[in-house]
Amino acid sequence: MIPKSEILELATQASLQAHVIEKDYVLGWLIAGINQHPVLGENWVFKGGTCLKKCYFETYRFSEDLDFTIRDRSHLNVEFLRDTFTGIAEWIYEESGIEIPADRLLFEAYTNPRGVESCQGRVYYKGPATFSSKHSMLRIKLDLSSDEVVVDDLVMMPVRHEYSDCPDDGISIQCYSYAEVFAEKIRALKERTRPRDLYDVINFYRRPESREVAGDVRSILDKKCEFKGITFPVMADLDE
Repeated sequence: MIPKSEILELATQASLQAHVIEKDYVLGWLIAGINQHPVLGENWVFKGGTCLKKCYFETYRFSEDLDFTIRDRSHLNVEFLRDTFTGIAEWIYEESGIEIPADRLLFEAYTNPRGVESCQGRVYYKGPATFSSKHSMLRIKLDLSSDEVVVDDLVMMPVRHEYSDCPDDGISIQCYSYAEVFAEKIRALKERTRPRDLYDVINFYRRPESREVAGDVRSILDKKCEFKGITFPVMADLDE
């Protein structure tokens, strides 16, 4: 495991609390654990705010959740997830020293508002910087859904893990394309109007590379709205 001093130094440089940097560190290894799994690596597609932070934008807001579109619905099974992540936790411990107790892997299946089974997970951990007892560990939340349409080609993206124990060949994960993440964020803003979605959309809009894929974003967004049964977003949606 990397030393506590490394986390503290990075926290000081970024003017952030140590537990924020530590969570970013653990997120990188959890993503690595998912990617190396022979079944999850091929069938789980990374998306959401943490995908932006770890794969697309060099400096960005820190996000606490891991969001995945699950291409095999049989994976949305509590027993399967608990068993699978027990193995992933063992791999992560061997590679990094991060402790993820098997009895603190919590998964809950539920039916979302569209009547489709989804799942949330809680992964508790003990990293290098924060002292915590077994029952007061910090956690990472997993949001797993299967009723999302994937429109664009998937991409394998390098994961930003700027810590001294980064593997020689780096960390990678299967993700939505840049245009599809942008379109997904606009669709999310239309449906739930959360401040972080507005923040993400504005940041996408301001980036020069977004101009190059504007047509793709609109086409993907149109298909996503059609799939969800919602109207195409317009400015009046924000006014409301």
